[in-house]
Formats: sequence, structure tokens, C-alpha cells
Amino acid sequence: MHNELIFLAHIIIISIFTIAALKISKETLIATIALFCVLANLFVLKQINLFGFAPTASDAFSVGAILGINLLQEYFGSETAKLAIKTSFFATILYAITSQIHTIYSPAICDISCSHYNFLLQFMPRLAIASIAVTLLAQIIDRKLYEFLKNKFNNNHFIFRNFFSLVIVQLFDTILFTILGLWGIIDNLLDVIIVSFAVKIATILISVPIISIFRSKSHIKNTQK
Repeated sequence: MHNELIFLAHIIIISIFTIAALKISKETLIATIALFCVLANLFVLKQINLFGFAPTASDAFSVGAILGINLLQEYFGSETAKLAIKTSFFATILYAITSQIHTIYSPAICDISCSHYNFLLQFMPRLAIASIAVTLLAQIIDRKLYEFLKNKFNNNHFIFRNFFSLVIVQLFDTILFTILGLWGIIDNLLDVIIVSFAVKIATILISVPIISIFRSKSHIKNTQK
């Protein structure tokens, strides 16, 4: 249960930092969402043992990014959510380009890390292209879907709106990114899709109630100052 406990702590930490970012300012939450997108790209190649399966270590970050966009729409409207999507897009492109610049530096004689970085970042162009395309589409779909649900339910049913939009968007994100980004890189793509989506469902079930508990109308006042 070692990894399972770490996984639970991972989700709780992401949820707490997401709501803390909202309490600080909308700009902080936008920056946090962009960071989650970069971290999801960085850790996607690491497969972990979780409940007897081998998902990637980045799923919680993907859910955190979409949940952050939902919170921006909840408190600041659709235009702010669009700004977060553009910022995440920019940050991911910057990471993709600079990661490749890093690999072409000639290492010093005393360097012991170059081969490790080169191995981890050699797939980054493909992963970055797949991630940029899929993340952008997923965030656009989520923004429109969440806006529809928010108008449909007149700002009520916060947990349902977030859960429903996150599940639909993460299903799309998981299938498309696994095929475009990981085909030929990791084994058992179908297992990765099934397990990754199950992990994301678990993340959503844990994180959405945590966010709901800690959110309040005071967040709006604090972030709008």
C-alpha cells in the first residue's frame, strides 16, 4: 500500500494547492494550472505500481489543471478560463522548446546527469506535440461544457458539475493522448488507458469534495481584491 498512500497524499496536496492558489488570486491559480500542465508532461513517462497496475505518474496533474480551469469559470467567468488555457498552452510550448535546447549542450567532463536528461527528454518533441494538441482541445471542451452546466443548473450542484465535466474531458484526454503520445513508447496501451482513466476517476472523487469543502464566497472577495 506504499504507492497507494503516496497517491492519496499526492491528490490531497494538489487539491490544497489549487484552492490555496484561488484564495491568493486568479493570477496565482492561472500560474498553478500552467505548472500542472508542464509537470504532467515531465512525469508522463514514469509508470508506477498502483493497485497492481502500471499507470503513469502524471494523471493527478491533468485532473488538477482541469479542476483549476473549472474554478476560474466558477468565480471569474469564461474569459478568465480562456486566459488560463492560453497561458498553459504558452508554458507547454516554452517547456518543449527549452527542454530540447538543454539536450544539445555539450556536457562538462565532470557531468554525470547528461545521459539521464537526454534519455528522459528524447521523446519530448512527440510528447509535447501530442500534449499541446490534446490538452488544448480538452481544456476548450471543458470550458464550454462547464459553462453549459453552470448556466443549466443556475450555479447550483457544484460537485455534480465538476464531476461530470471532469469525467467526460478526462476520458477524451486519456484516450487521445495515450494513442498520439505513447504509442510505441510504453507497453500495453489499452491497460494504460483503462488504468489511467480509473486513476483519474479516483482523483476526481477525492479532489472535488475537498475543493467543495474548502471553497466559500469569501474566496471570491479575496481573489477579486
